[in-house]
Amino acid sequence: MHSALELTLLLLGAAVLGVVIFRMLHLPPMLGYLAVGILIGPHGFGMASDNQTTHALAEFGVVFLMFSIGLEFSLPKLVAMRRTVFGLGMAQVLCTIGAAMVFGWLTAALLPQMVDISWRAAFALGGALAMSSTAIVSKMLTERLELETPHGRQIIGILLFQDLAVVPLLILVPALAKDSSNLPATLAWAGFKAAIVLLLLLVIGQKLMRNWFHIVVKRRSQELFMLNLLLITLGAAWITSAPACRS
Repeated sequence: MHSALELTLLLLGAAVLGVVIFRMLHLPPMLGYLAVGILIGPHGFGMASDNQTTHALAEFGVVFLMFSIGLEFSLPKLVAMRRTVFGLGMAQVLCTIGAAMVFGWLTAALLPQMVDISWRAAFALGGALAMSSTAIVSKMLTERLELETPHGRQIIGILLFQDLAVVPLLILVPALAKDSSNLPATLAWAGFKAAIVLLLLLVIGQKLMRNWFHIVVKRRSQELFMLNLLLITLGAAWITSAPACRS
């Protein structure tokens, strides 16, 4: 069993090596990260075992991944592109989830001995397949000078809706895993929590954080700015992981 420091060094070293190799092959660095994770993970060579330390590091990774997605999110851009976001973007997410649920139903009906997938599992699978990385895709569009092209704007609109859909999905999927005897009430409560979280993040959170960061920036301290970023990022993760948000 590795210590937290040893596991961190292992992951960083493997990530650097993977990115270097994939860069030499003229492939995206993200493929290097994925390949490294598969190889050193518990289902590969087992260098990073499935334990509490690994889970803690994974949670930190998810937190900062969501933070990087938040950096790409812009409320004014969302308003300006509302037709694309709530038209094309919503259609993409709903169609993907719907296709996954239909596929799950068909496979369970045609191959009952081989496939046993519930509609809840199919919904979760569809939600996962409907998501993509805003940071990665927008970077690729920028590198190809396609960000301001018509198809580039449509892609960004879809990505913006996916960013919005992440929060409800993260709340709805755990709710679906609970006892089905009181499913409507559970889903209603999950939907209410999702609406509250979005309201806090998009309306109240932006105003408060904008004013607070203006105060921080006036101090002209890079250390203070970085500490505030860490505090707010990890604090938001801690608040949303509270029992009231998860139950």
